[in-house]
This record gives sequence, C-alpha cells and structure tokens, in this order.
Amino acid sequence: MEGKGHCKHGEFSLREGCPQCIAESQADGPMEIPEMPQQAETAIVRVAPGKDAIVQALLQEVLGIQKHARERQIANVEGVKAVTNDLAIIGSLKKRIVEKQKEYLDPIKQHVTDVTNSFKLLLDPLEVAYKTIRDKAKEYDTKQQAIRAEQERINQLRMEAAQAEMRLKGELTESVQVVDVQPAPPKHYRSDFGTLGKVKAWKFEVIDFSLLPDQYKLPDMVKIRKVITAGVKIAGVKAWQEESIRVTANLK
Repeated sequence: MEGKGHCKHGEFSLREGCPQCIAESQADGPMEIPEMPQQAETAIVRVAPGKDAIVQALLQEVLGIQKHARERQIANVEGVKAVTNDLAIIGSLKKRIVEKQKEYLDPIKQHVTDVTNSFKLLLDPLEVAYKTIRDKAKEYDTKQQAIRAEQERINQLRMEAAQAEMRLKGELTESVQVVDVQPAPPKHYRSDFGTLGKVKAWKFEVIDFSLLPDQYKLPDMVKIRKVITAGVKIAGVKAWQEESIRVTANLK
C-alpha cells in the first residue's frame, strides 16, 4: 500500500510529494545545491605493514635493542655515557618507526576526513531539518498545554467569583459560565510511520559552587600544574620536584 502524508494542503502521496508544496518551493527560486569537494573516486592505501621489508628490518633492530637493554650494565661514568648513546639511538629509531607508521596511517586519515566532509553536506542539513520539524512539534504541544492551562485558570477565577458572591449575597445573580477546557495533549502521537513521544530530561546549573559537596569539585589539573611550574604556591596543594633523565640526541 502506498504511503500517504499530510500537509497544509491535505493528503498526498509520499512517493510523489505534495504538488502544491513543490510548486511553492519552486516559486521561491531554485535551491542552491552545494558542490561536493573534488576528490579521487578511489583511495590508495598501504596495508599489511608486517610484510613491508623496511618494517621487518625495523623489527629486527627493535628486538636487538630490547635484548641489549636487558644485558646492559652500568658500573661507572663511562657506562652512563654508553647508555646515553643507547638512549639517543633508541630515540632516533623510535622517530624512524613513527615516520614509517605515518606512511600507512596518513592516507587513511585523509581518506576518512574526505569521506566525512562529503557526507556532512548530506547529514548537516538533514539534522537541521530534523531539529526544525521536531521543534515545531514541541512548540505546538507547548502551546496546547498553555491554552488548556489558561482555560482552567479562567474557570477557576469564575468559580471563585461565584463563591465570593454567594458569601456576600447568599445567592448568584447569574449562573456561572465556564469555558470548555480542551483535552490535555496526548503523551504519544502515532502516525503511519512512527510515534512521537514526550520525555522528561533533567537539566542543571551550578548556582553556588561553594555549596557543592567536595566530591563534585574537580580540580583543574592543567591549570594547577601551570601555576606550580611557575613557582606559585597554592593552598591545599603539596608541590615538590623530582629529577628525571632527559636525553638530547646529536644523531644526524
């Protein structure tokens, strides 16, 4: 069975669309269609780095250095100088490995970026359309609730006025005319293709940080480190310095 839709002009075929809506859209002028970025139709990426001769050679170097590291002994100053060379060589080798890794990953990352950007031209306006229609549905529902609340308020005022007149005169000079209160908006709107339901979600705003329990006060570690590094003391923070080893390689 062919699906049917509804708009301000009435019922229409979902396959063909509403002729009047289409005509109105065309009357507003042609729709500007964004151009897709120029990209290659296929992406050439390298796979199976384990079969790469250079990667295999790097693996042999790594395994050799790992064995050397386990056997390395430091007994004097000359030994420290020797391991300084070791660390410089390891740092240089790591750089070469990362560069080789980038040869494999960069084309893939670029391809993912290109695909993502292309589909954003489809998904972004679709998301805007979804939100626009959803907000209109929410606006309609909110308006109906406001109308119902106002009708109930009017009836309440009229009943209170009638009760006041009864207390004053002992009778009513005229009958109370109440407003017809429309039914409450349904919790679910069911259509041919789906169901629109209303849900409640909690929102919050911190209005007084000093009243928050301690477990919800998360320190800004990046900012604290920056201040401590500058030599500034912070109440409630213990700061100290520890020595570590840094190797500056002179390899070319």
